[in-house]
Amino acid sequence: MNTIDLHMHSQYSIDGEFSVKELCEQANHNGLRVMAIADHNSTRAYHDVTDIKGVQLIPAIELDCTFQGHDFHLLGYGINPEAKEYAEIEKDIITQEQQASAQRLALLREHLHIYIDEEELKRRSFHGIYVAETICEIAMEDARNKDNPHMKPYYFGGARSDNPYVNFYWDYCAQGKVAYVPIHYMSMEKAIALYHSQHALAVLAHPGNNVKEDAALLEALLKLPFNGIEVYSSYHTPEQIAYYKQAALQHNLLITCGSDFHGKTKPSVTMGKCHMPKEEEEMLYTQLQANGLCK
Repeated sequence: MNTIDLHMHSQYSIDGEFSVKELCEQANHNGLRVMAIADHNSTRAYHDVTDIKGVQLIPAIELDCTFQGHDFHLLGYGINPEAKEYAEIEKDIITQEQQASAQRLALLREHLHIYIDEEELKRRSFHGIYVAETICEIAMEDARNKDNPHMKPYYFGGARSDNPYVNFYWDYCAQGKVAYVPIHYMSMEKAIALYHSQHALAVLAHPGNNVKEDAALLEALLKLPFNGIEVYSSYHTPEQIAYYKQAALQHNLLITCGSDFHGKTKPSVTMGKCHMPKEEEEMLYTQLQANGLCK
């Protein structure tokens, strides 16, 4: 386990489980020395932070953005959580997601023929947004879906049962999948510029999920002024870690680590599970200090 974890989510992410207070308590209990709460398109977690004993907290966010027709996540470290731009971005995306929810649910019903208790879905949906993870959770609780071939991989022992809810999202609701409903995000270039205007670091999140070793796409991406790549991620295989580490070294970029801890939506992901070797973690700590993000 690592003592630096620069990617986790609170309840202010629509797919996060824990409050900010609970996250900080877990970080302390797990022996973290540096953490970053990087909620999806929101900095409200930093309005809740009070006293954190023994753990350094780096203000962060994970913005959705696009580049060459692909959706990406961009981490920002050392941001100003009070900047009005973040509240405006969050409001816009919440509105779009609310409008997309009914369409997303209809597409899943049409293609997967699943049973869903809509009243329960409404009760559990933050801001009235029907995310794939919550839809999957409720569908799995309905006995009528147990023999549905589309759902079987997510039940215990199935091929996608390690992180069933988020795997359901990647399988059916991510870009290019049958229940994908497009949301209009800012460009990658604009997101990087926003971070840099606050003297914050722009780090490409878990590229193994979005770039998928597409060499041409990665080459085009790395022409942008990134500060780092999230090489060590709970998503990445050893081969992907090696691939993105080499890319980061070639472009003189910061190599970061993050578990992408959410709680119940990713049960196999634990805080601090980043797979970064200790000697590299110490190097990262020194680099964070050099950038004024750690004491």
